[in-house]
This record gives sequence, structure tokens and C-alpha cells, in this order.
Amino acid sequence: MSDVATRLDVLKTYKLYVGGKFPRSESGRVYEVTDSKGEWLANAPLGTRKDTRDAVVAARKAVKGWAGTTAYNRGQVLYRVAEMLQGRREQFAAEVAVSEGIGPKKAAALVDAAIDRWVWYAGWTDKVAQIAGGANPVAGPYFNLSTPEPTGVVGIVAPQAGYGHSLLGLVSVIAPAIATGNTVVVAAAADAPLPALSLGEVLATSDVPGGVVNIISGNTADIAPTLASHQDVNALDLTGAIAADGPGAAQALEAAAADTLKRVVRPVLDPFAQDWTNAPGTNRLLSFLETKTVWHPKGI
Repeated sequence: MSDVATRLDVLKTYKLYVGGKFPRSESGRVYEVTDSKGEWLANAPLGTRKDTRDAVVAARKAVKGWAGTTAYNRGQVLYRVAEMLQGRREQFAAEVAVSEGIGPKKAAALVDAAIDRWVWYAGWTDKVAQIAGGANPVAGPYFNLSTPEPTGVVGIVAPQAGYGHSLLGLVSVIAPAIATGNTVVVAAAADAPLPALSLGEVLATSDVPGGVVNIISGNTADIAPTLASHQDVNALDLTGAIAADGPGAAQALEAAAADTLKRVVRPVLDPFAQDWTNAPGTNRLLSFLETKTVWHPKGI
């Protein structure tokens, strides 16, 4: 017999990311995450409505400080996220590969694209005001200036299906919202939450203030309605809603958001046709901005 004992791997305990901390679900429950072949990968925390409400509280507390940070400094923070994600490239490539059932080369390419996406949005933080604001021509002795301001707390139903959704799609909805000074509460993809939960660890070590990004895994049918109806959530991104629970659920979320006067980004009708590797454009940067217009008399 061999004298060398068989070593058991230390399995990772995935947790929620709320307020810059890593709590277990309030319920103490988990659910099984499987790969494309149905084989067990890990246990993910089953986030509850209480967890979601706690995340909204954390996001609200972080709004003033994050929105008040200079655009240049926000860009530095987002760039730092890219740096830290680059340092854990192999881990994320492995998680994306098993989550989406793709090969290692494709998975690595998606992680690289997610890193580049952070850099891309980092470069926009101090430039978006140039396309979303400016001096307006008026007939009279006045200056009329419009400047963009963040909407506030944004609830996000992350992409739930389609090529590249588990990390690149997630980054593509989080980064533009926080680049413009908003804070977010994200319902991670229920079918592939591991890259999202690991992203929380990257954010926690990337100078992102606690509460700016909050990530909840679990049943989207529980998390999304809480975000849609919560009066302290200012806007709602339903990108993954149809894939999660069907068109009817997405319509119900829009109706709940209307009751509380939220700005809404509607879901993609065919989530499987959404290619997150395409150039992102500026639409998402502008989706969660409000415009403040100031009049000032000339010569005074």
C-alpha cells in the first residue's frame, strides 16, 4: 500500500456579493449548478427576496459616493477591474467553458473580450458627457447648458442564455451602468451563475466601493419581481428576462416597473441571437442617464 494519502480538492464555496461582502443566502439554501451535460459543478446560493432587498439597500447607500466620484476616477476603477480580471484569466476561462459547454479556446476568447469590455467602458467615463450634454442654442441673453446625471439604483436581469452570456454578457450590462455613476443589483444567470459570483471577488479587490455592484444568484422568478416592484430601484434592465421566464414574465416585470415609475430597458426578443462579442456602442451608456438643464443669464 502507498504511504501517500490521496489528497481531496478544496471545493469552492460560492456566495452572494452584497454591499462589498460575501454573505450566504438569507435562507441558508443552495441549488445545484450543472454543466451542459447535466453533471454537477457546484452549489450556488439560492438568493431570496430578502437578499434582494438587502442588496437594494446597499446599492442605495453607495449611490451618493459613487455618483459623486469624478468621471476620471470611475474610469480608473473600471480599468482596475480589467487588470484584476486579467490576473484570473485562467480561472474564468475554465468557469465559462463548463458553464456554456464550449471549448477552452472559445472560453478564453470570451474572457479576453470581457476584459477588453471593461477597458472600453473605462475610457468612456469622462467622455459620455460630451455626447449626452452640451450647450443648447436659445433665443435670448442666456446660457442653456445640459449635463447628464446617473439615474440611481439599477436592477439588472442578466443575460440568461445565448453564446457568451455567462461572463461577457454580464460585463456588458454591468459596466455601462456603473461607468455612468449608477449602482446596480444584478440577478445572475440562473443556469450559469458561477462566473458572475466569481466576478464579485474581482470587484471586491478592484477599488469598486462596496454596494456599487451587488450580485444575487438563484431563481430569477423570485429576484426579478422584487427588483421591478421595489420603490427604491430607479431603473430596470430586463435583458435576460424573456430567456429566464418567458415573454409573459417580462411583460409583468414591465408593468410592475411602470407602477413605480422606473426607466426600463426592454428584453431582447431572441436571446439566442444576441451576440455579445459585437461592438457595444453607446446605447447602454445613455440608457440610465438623466439630463439636468441649467439656465444662466449672460453678462452676470
